[in-house]
Amino acid sequence: MARRGFRLRTPRGSSEQAAAAVVACAALWLLGRLAVATWHAAIRAWPWLAALCAAAVVTGVWRILREARARRVRAHALARLRLTLAQIDAMDDRAFECALRDLLIRDGWTARRVGGQGDQAADVIGQDRQRGRIVVQAKHTKVAGKVGSAVMYQVKGTAGPVHGANIAVVVTNGSFTRDARAWGERHQVQWVDRDRLRRWAEHGTSLQDLLGLPGWPAHRGAVRRAA
Repeated sequence: MARRGFRLRTPRGSSEQAAAAVVACAALWLLGRLAVATWHAAIRAWPWLAALCAAAVVTGVWRILREARARRVRAHALARLRLTLAQIDAMDDRAFECALRDLLIRDGWTARRVGGQGDQAADVIGQDRQRGRIVVQAKHTKVAGKVGSAVMYQVKGTAGPVHGANIAVVVTNGSFTRDARAWGERHQVQWVDRDRLRRWAEHGTSLQDLLGLPGWPAHRGAVRRAA
């Protein structure tokens, strides 16, 4: 048999109503006493409460100032960022992607690293108010390594349709095959080989100047519509 839930019954008769009134008055009296006791305790403890509040405010302001200073220091460091090819050659894939992200930030882009499993040919994505969105595919290889046309096909197929990019770039510390360079130039997939990477990372030439990237509103069209 299912058990019935507990339910309060409405007082019946004058005696039950009087008892209920007494209980209600007692509860109100206890709540009143509790409120008074709490108030007196707060009055006695207010110096400590004020000190705690002041400490919390000071700590919050200190953290905000520390984070702002760290951002300024990082921005200043990125503005002077220079990387030699020897440093780049010594990097692993992840460090290379982070380096390209930082170089974009140095050049005025808002950039983030997205490389990893399932990145769909986008290791770094950047945004610029005048040039729109850029997708960078990083290919860290041996100095004598070459990037073939298959990489260019893949980047072209995902930069616009998947990432909504206006500009697609493949960057390597090696070189590109002749077919890869020619195909990229025909289909608006930019490429940065070892020589161009030296000018970008080591000499400080901005990517937009290096590749002659035009300035246009971000809504003008993505790579998929620029063919």
